[in-house]
Amino acid sequence: MNRIQKLFEKKQKDILSIYFTAGHPTLDSVVPIIKELEQQGVDLIEIGMPFSDPLADGTVIQQSSQKALANGMSLKKLISDLNNIREDCQIPLILMGYFNTVLKYGIDNFCRDISNIGIDGVILPDMPLEVYEKEYKTIFEENNISVIFLISPNTPDVRIKKTESLSNGFIYAVSTASTTGATKGFNKDNEQYFERLNNMKLSIPILIGFGISGKETFQQVCKYNAGGIIGSAFVKVLDNSNDIKQAIKGFISKFLN
Repeated sequence: MNRIQKLFEKKQKDILSIYFTAGHPTLDSVVPIIKELEQQGVDLIEIGMPFSDPLADGTVIQQSSQKALANGMSLKKLISDLNNIREDCQIPLILMGYFNTVLKYGIDNFCRDISNIGIDGVILPDMPLEVYEKEYKTIFEENNISVIFLISPNTPDVRIKKTESLSNGFIYAVSTASTTGATKGFNKDNEQYFERLNNMKLSIPILIGFGISGKETFQQVCKYNAGGIIGSAFVKVLDNSNDIKQAIKGFISKFLN
């Protein structure tokens, strides 16, 4: 059992997961951001592996990825930066990015290296479920790495059940069929989708992402599932701040107070 599984074992509701892009806003900001997020009471952290062509991401995260790459961030550097993270932090950590980045690094090397530094899971949105099941499931499981898969409003129930059967952390439910980005609120269609997922009574927890920008939208998704994932809104805050610690403290307090 890794830290993700332990988290959901002891806390079933109001999970707050925060995404940020490694290397943004500065090359050396990865560890300080993680430490401050944990300090402020966040439950889970997703660290974006910057990629040159992040098609599933909205403008804010695309730009953060471009800036991170320009700053000199790479997967190799990220793993090096996180080498001693478990000396200070116990919060569950997930790496999120595109499959090509991992293939280039080497699946075996990737799983071994991130396991050695204490990473608990990965989100690779463009890795097909069937490819994972046939080719990579064993290596991820041997290294105690949870693989988190995405579903959307267009995902059929049978596919969701298949995703459930291959998951051992949580399921990432994309709130809409569009790219990432904050929104002012969810409409009736969104809420019907959230309720549909809730009524399926899956054995794996669900976190909802895409479109959560403030306390109101966070509370909306928490009514139906285990919690929410905030990305673009947080990345935007980091982009516009000269004081990372104060920016994080002010942002997270809006959700937890």
